[in-house]
Amino acid sequence: MYSPAETQFGLAVPSELWTLPIAEKQALASRIHASGYNHVFMADHVSFRNGSGTDGFVEVAGLSQLHDQLGVMISIYLLPLRHPLPVARSLVTMAKLAPGRMTFGVGVGGEDRHEIEVCGVDPRTRGKRTNESLEIIRRLLAGEVVDYQGDHFDIEQARIRPQPEHDIPFIIGGRSDAALRRTAKYGDGWIGVWCSERRYAEAVDLIQTEAQACGRGDTRWLHGYQPWVGVDNDPTVAKQAVKQQMEAFYKVPFEKFERYTPAGTPADVAQQLAGYSAAGARLFNLKICCKHPAEEVHYAGEVQRELMKLIA
Repeated sequence: MYSPAETQFGLAVPSELWTLPIAEKQALASRIHASGYNHVFMADHVSFRNGSGTDGFVEVAGLSQLHDQLGVMISIYLLPLRHPLPVARSLVTMAKLAPGRMTFGVGVGGEDRHEIEVCGVDPRTRGKRTNESLEIIRRLLAGEVVDYQGDHFDIEQARIRPQPEHDIPFIIGGRSDAALRRTAKYGDGWIGVWCSERRYAEAVDLIQTEAQACGRGDTRWLHGYQPWVGVDNDPTVAKQAVKQQMEAFYKVPFEKFERYTPAGTPADVAQQLAGYSAAGARLFNLKICCKHPAEEVHYAGEVQRELMKLIA
């Protein structure tokens, strides 16, 4: 039976982290770990909106060296923009740099269609490319010598050595039913975003049904939820902080996201998130937005403690 103590927490890379001297980076990572967080996570983009982005593997490699117990996660990695062999090599390298501390979040992207096109990928093929890549990468990490002929990849006698000593969880992102079927077939869990508790529970049920059909019904799932949240002791300040940061990042009005964006005091935010635990979430990845970036880790810890009270 699931125990609330098994719930995992991830914190988005704090806004100020990469501007700090190395000793202060390490101290901040220690504070994150002490605040009850299992890992830090970050997004992956090649050329998002105005050309901005971050290479997922480069950043998690750096993050992994700041603390020897804090995990790292790419959430999510735009797999259809890459060839599966170099991705498998990057995963094996991370298994060496951070043994047992790497989680691989996978998605197809889509918020910025041009980002996909500029990488030479037809946006209409991104789902099938991702499925083929996942099958190839899974087999490579299992130690197989892979021959594969698909619609998008043709591979002969491919191998990646050494085989990782620790399993790397694959968490699949996306809101469509296709993403849920992808999770059932290739993933260790699904990470939802911008959905109601009811839709979340329906998604978890659909994954289980699809998994049963493909012989994976006994998978020990690590399903997650990944919201932006606004936090402050003043709820008005909290909402304004998350509104400003989301509009700056996504370049769309906050009203598009507001319904699914918790905001308020730490207790308010925890109350707004607790239902997702009841719906099946075992992992919470939180992007904390507050008025002063230096307070992000503090408020993250407060939200984690309040949410654990409710879950327990």
